[in-house]
Amino acid sequence: MTSVCFYFEVHQPMRLNRFSVFNIGKTESPFDYFDNQLNEKIFHKVANKCYLPTNKLLLDLIDQHDKKFRISYSLTGTFIEYCQKHVPEIIDSFKDLVGTGAVDLIEETYFHSLSGLYTDLTEFEEQVYLHNSMLKDLFRVTPKVFRNTEAIYDNRIAKKVADMGYKGIITEGAKKILDWRSPNYVYKAVDNDIKVLLRNYMLSDDIGFRFSAQGWTGFPLTADKYSSWMAQNQGDLINLFMDYETFGEHHWQDTGIFEFLKHLPENVLNHEHMDFVTVREAVERYEPRGTIDVPWAISWADEDRDVSTWLGNDMQRACFQELQDLGPQIKKEKNQKKLEAWRKLQTSDHLYYISTKGFEDGAVHSYFSHYDSPYDGFINYMNILQDFKQGMKPKP
Repeated sequence: MTSVCFYFEVHQPMRLNRFSVFNIGKTESPFDYFDNQLNEKIFHKVANKCYLPTNKLLLDLIDQHDKKFRISYSLTGTFIEYCQKHVPEIIDSFKDLVGTGAVDLIEETYFHSLSGLYTDLTEFEEQVYLHNSMLKDLFRVTPKVFRNTEAIYDNRIAKKVADMGYKGIITEGAKKILDWRSPNYVYKAVDNDIKVLLRNYMLSDDIGFRFSAQGWTGFPLTADKYSSWMAQNQGDLINLFMDYETFGEHHWQDTGIFEFLKHLPENVLNHEHMDFVTVREAVERYEPRGTIDVPWAISWADEDRDVSTWLGNDMQRACFQELQDLGPQIKKEKNQKKLEAWRKLQTSDHLYYISTKGFEDGAVHSYFSHYDSPYDGFINYMNILQDFKQGMKPKP
């Protein structure tokens, strides 16, 4: 039996207002950093194009296939806050999905941050517990599988996550860690027993990136064709991990992405040796076939599949260091507004926008960014961090 494990990342960042150097020291509230108007506009657009219709379709498919179609989600805390503020029916639709018993939820950092790369992992641990508390409160779920921000992973992170009690962790099936081995098996981390699920990036990106690329040799991608590709794969497990916004936002409805998704479960289940599992079921069902040793951090981002997406140039590294250095003082002050704002500034997207990579990676970064250039993003973000450093004036 070969199992298909579908996992979707559901995330929206809190984009920043334009912040001039002349505004440093004049901020009334740390929440003034965030462009609420732009964020609300984008969220409503994506909600209508992706979240609501895709949730409805997947709920119908789970029912249609008697729960044999099984999926998993990672819902970031910032995404949930958007839902609560702007479109609460999205949360209701996720509750309906979880209520089927065919949907699993995955743990991660609440703020989709890079805290797993900090020298001290205390902040990382605190954000994971915040996320855990949110899932318990909203969905009555306690995840057993962890996925770090953008699947960032190394031996240190795996050890920390294992020590926190998780049974599985998700990362990229990068060639640099696999060499000749296949991502279609469960592995274990070095020095501990946590099971590692590896993304099959070729098959995942066929949907996530190439689905509507008319110059691609696989175009047009149909559910029947894609299922036959998976059926030819050797191994226990095919991990298909991608952004949820793939459906309706990255690939618009007129590309046929929803029709593809509508027919995919049926075509997979037509192969007698294939079924669907959630991430928890994958960890419970399959034993490790080897050990993964990752001394340097990897991720599922960009061609390099490392952390250069966020820390690849001097501007990014300078901002990251400033951000990390702010933590001890903010926690010492015990100011909840400052702490929450600092954590929202940790969202990985802010550093993603400052990447200066070229070619296909650069095009993807530009697609997601609301800045004119990475340099504009750097100046804006660093101005905010410097203002934060100087301290905010509380409202009377």
